[in-house]
Amino acid sequence: MNQRTPTLLYIDDDGALARLVDRGLTRRGYRVVHAASGEEGLERIRRADTEGGIDVVALDQYMPGLDGLETLEQIMAIPGAPPVVFVTASQDSNIAVTALKAGAADYLVKDVTGDFIPLLHVAAEGALRQAELQKAREEAEAEIHASRDRYAALAAERELLLREVNHRVGNSLQIIASLLHLQASSATHDDVKAALTNAMGRVAAVAQVHRRLYTSQDLKSVVLNQYLDSLLEDLRRSAEGNRMSRLTLKAEPIEIDPDRAVAVGIIVNELVMNAVKYAYPDGAGPIHVELNSNGDDLLLSITDHGVGDNVKADPRSTGMGQRIVAAMASKLDASVERDPAHSGTRIILKFGRVPASPGKTSTAAAG
Repeated sequence: MNQRTPTLLYIDDDGALARLVDRGLTRRGYRVVHAASGEEGLERIRRADTEGGIDVVALDQYMPGLDGLETLEQIMAIPGAPPVVFVTASQDSNIAVTALKAGAADYLVKDVTGDFIPLLHVAAEGALRQAELQKAREEAEAEIHASRDRYAALAAERELLLREVNHRVGNSLQIIASLLHLQASSATHDDVKAALTNAMGRVAAVAQVHRRLYTSQDLKSVVLNQYLDSLLEDLRRSAEGNRMSRLTLKAEPIEIDPDRAVAVGIIVNELVMNAVKYAYPDGAGPIHVELNSNGDDLLLSITDHGVGDNVKADPRSTGMGQRIVAAMASKLDASVERDPAHSGTRIILKFGRVPASPGKTSTAAAG
């Protein structure tokens, strides 16, 4: 494929010198177009769409009408203007500095015999390469911006979809929890009522996480104090809510990922329900949930002031709650301990603010 012949626009009121430039650059593979004034050169650049494009301009300084610097200023204002090599017979370096600051790609001093033409050829070649590099850089930057815009649009769409998914999942789980609540309310056997109430609490703990996600600006984390507050409110409204009037929460605004928030919620649900059932055989009593940070660790405690170790074993108990707590503690890589100095029951979980690194083992010992 033949390479397109580059076109140089030579703007100079010296016709004889223009003919020398035409002959010299034509031999070097250029097509030369001459303009005898700045105004004529500007008009030729503006007619590029109809008369053929201009690839590079050689611009003389001293001309009647618009001089070179004035013409250069107007060329630079034309969208997509070709690069300009500033040409003058003056040895004044200030002109060179002014021209380069105004946007000229190069600068050279001419002579009346045409000895500067080889230098003009080199300068034109350099200006063309510079223009190509600039164009490539601009196209690359435009592609980067376009890619960023596409990525931002995809990220926004993904966030919207995730929010919608969390909304639908949260609603579905809430419906299931409500159905379990209705079933528990109509159950005639205490063990069936208790099983359904426990199941409702477990489902509600998961549903609350999804509700937090789709109503929050951040889909990657859950604020635990807000989450636990809503979870305990759900427990107060449960089938045994009349025994939870003294259920309290003291928690710091700590953020963790949604999966670990689910584990925390299920543990709180199990231990609170366990305290409701067994801590106060003669009625209701205080149950306290606390969440504090301790450096990189988090401490979660569920405390009652009930019968403690004197509780009688319930023959209907299946041990499911303890197994669930142990499983969720393992997921958190948490230790689970009973406070022996507390007169009632105080269960303390200790786990990292962020997931443990692979290979680290947990010590979960539910009381």
